[in-house]
Amino acid sequence: MSVEASSLAQGLRIVRLVADREKRGRQLLGVSQLAAELGMEQSRVSRLTQELCGLGLLERGDRGPFRTGPRFFTLAAALNTGWVREAKAELEGLVAGLGLRARLSVRDGFRVVLLRNSSNDSVPGSFVTPGMVTPAWCTGTGRALLWDFDRAALESLLAGVNFIGIGGPGAAHSTDGIWELLVRDRDAGFIAADEEFEHGVLELAVPVRGPGGSVIAAVSVLGGRSAMAPDAAADALWLSAQRLGAAAGQG
Repeated sequence: MSVEASSLAQGLRIVRLVADREKRGRQLLGVSQLAAELGMEQSRVSRLTQELCGLGLLERGDRGPFRTGPRFFTLAAALNTGWVREAKAELEGLVAGLGLRARLSVRDGFRVVLLRNSSNDSVPGSFVTPGMVTPAWCTGTGRALLWDFDRAALESLLAGVNFIGIGGPGAAHSTDGIWELLVRDRDAGFIAADEEFEHGVLELAVPVRGPGGSVIAAVSVLGGRSAMAPDAAADALWLSAQRLGAAAGQG
């Protein structure tokens, strides 16, 4: 597992523990208690909880115990909307038709938040679960969510982003490189992120447009390069995206 994936997995373990204790009415925990409960180094828990608070997934007052933050509840609410619920069947249809993993994601600034993933996309203990946060610039869903961006908008979004040490061997590490990939993929008609986040994984993605025509989400499939038939997968993705967009328009 990459360093990025490991951090995501540990961060989500923290969020799950905080949410579970809050739901059960149990005593809430601070940094040292979370570290002891999860068997993690206290310094790492401190750093990860700061990042999770910055994302709004956790919150903390006056160095007290952690609670679930506003972004956690926004995500939970999003999962209960009609078209996101219906996306479960859409993702499983992609699995059945293509034999690949499938995901539905939305954008939060320069980050991507996973809303739903197919049943074959994770195993117990996996970091791949709704709420997972990944970079927009080195994932297929991320670039699909940036589909309508022009160069100025991309530069503004990524201003100040540190690309060092993030992504797989195929990842771009500058705004220039990301722009070149975005132009290439729009010309091809779909996003192809080859080992840009996960080693050995090719992710194909397309945007989902809402009733007003704006990009509201992205749908993708993932697998090994040898298992991919890109044109067929892209056709299936566009059909799914159209159905999801239509469902979003129905409320």
